Amino acid sequence: MLQPADQSVSPPHGAVSATPATAGSPPSSGAGGGAARAALTTACAGLLVGLDTGLIAEALGFIGRDFHASARAQEWVVSVLMVGALLGSGGAGVFSSRFGRRLALGTATLLIGVGALLCATAGLIGQILLGRFLIGMAIGICTFTAPLYISELTTGRMRGTMVTTFSMLQSAGILLGYLAGGILSGGGHWRMMVGLPVIPAAALFMGCAFLPSSPSWLAAKGRFEDARKVLRSLRGDEVAADRELDNIRRELGAGRPVGGLALLRGKPFFRRSVALGIGLQVMQQLTGINVVMYYAPKILEGAHFGTSAAAWATVMVGAVNAVVGVLAIFMVSRWGRRPLLVTSCVIMAVALAAAGVIEGMHLSGFGAVLALVASLLVFVAGFGMGAGPLVWTLCSEIQPIEGRDFGVACSTLANWGMDWAVSNTFLSIVAVVGAGWTFAGFSVMNVVFVLFTLALVPETRDVPLEVIEQHLEAGRPLRDIGR
Repeated sequence: MLQPADQSVSPPHGAVSATPATAGSPPSSGAGGGAARAALTTACAGLLVGLDTGLIAEALGFIGRDFHASARAQEWVVSVLMVGALLGSGGAGVFSSRFGRRLALGTATLLIGVGALLCATAGLIGQILLGRFLIGMAIGICTFTAPLYISELTTGRMRGTMVTTFSMLQSAGILLGYLAGGILSGGGHWRMMVGLPVIPAAALFMGCAFLPSSPSWLAAKGRFEDARKVLRSLRGDEVAADRELDNIRRELGAGRPVGGLALLRGKPFFRRSVALGIGLQVMQQLTGINVVMYYAPKILEGAHFGTSAAAWATVMVGAVNAVVGVLAIFMVSRWGRRPLLVTSCVIMAVALAAAGVIEGMHLSGFGAVLALVASLLVFVAGFGMGAGPLVWTLCSEIQPIEGRDFGVACSTLANWGMDWAVSNTFLSIVAVVGAGWTFAGFSVMNVVFVLFTLALVPETRDVPLEVIEQHLEAGRPLRDIGR
């Protein structure tokens, strides 16, 4: 069993994150084998998050048929997960502060297993909704805990790489879900589809038992020698580990308000960083990505694809998402956050504009169908190279130490809230204005995201977390806190 006594927990209402060596020194690579292994295990939570997305997209049509569910009921089958994720991510901060990151992830894997079994054995659509709700709570916990914990374990370039790995594994999970759905769709085996997450959930549950405690939490609890031991194990460099612990000591003794709400009330710089995190997550969902990921088979069937052809075309969407997710791991540390994010949004805007023209003009024929598929593939590639991984990376980087738990919780809640709003209304909006205008609207939102990035988003590549915090507290414009 996972024991709470030795967990990587942040102090109540405010996680403390492990930071690089010194404010003025070059960032440590954070490439110690212990840190890499622990971060990679944590990043595997992304696989579970993505797997459910891919599986429900393929299973939704069969569920609707077997339960005679209306389009509105099918919207709820998809979007009730986001309601659970809202609650899960909202409570994850308090839960992980009290019981630890490791126990939080372990609890999430159990919830996913129970939820998947409920869906697989459902005799009523209400049981599917309950199972999806529990899975949503688990996913909310995972998306809050994993990026934050990775940022606590790693430093420098390793930080961006490992948070991006979380996003890449999410893309890989979506692809696995699409592949499983494509294979099982021929026989209509939707129960097997929705039950598959039990297997990786069990594997991650066992992996959680080997995660280390957070050195930052140990220090916050006054257990500095324990923190030193963990840091030396994670970094593989005693001098760097001791220097990092000294920085954590100084930050803990800075005398600022303790806790996210107190910091929010007392410090304008924290209000700005929280607002930026919320804005990033809202804009990520308004790109339209989950419209495509959840409803790709339905979109393609509406373009006169057969059920089987739509399923395998959806697999192509997942494959592109996964391949670009791997490439993003290398691009994020070479291109920088801002250029990659702007490029990503431009690609998505153009791709959705093309899809909007094809759907809006009701173009038909094999060429039009191929053009629509190509547009969706380009859109997914654009998201995977930038807006997907970078938003999570930035949200884990821009918050000050005392309020990091609270700030990341706020941005994660915003992500799931907007995800629910988009996924719960997409089919209804398409029924009123048509797919063409719907895609055009999302295209415009990607243009807005470009302007948002240019005006507010900082470049944080290779910048130590405490330097970002110092610039934020000094009152620099948000876009300059990484300089």
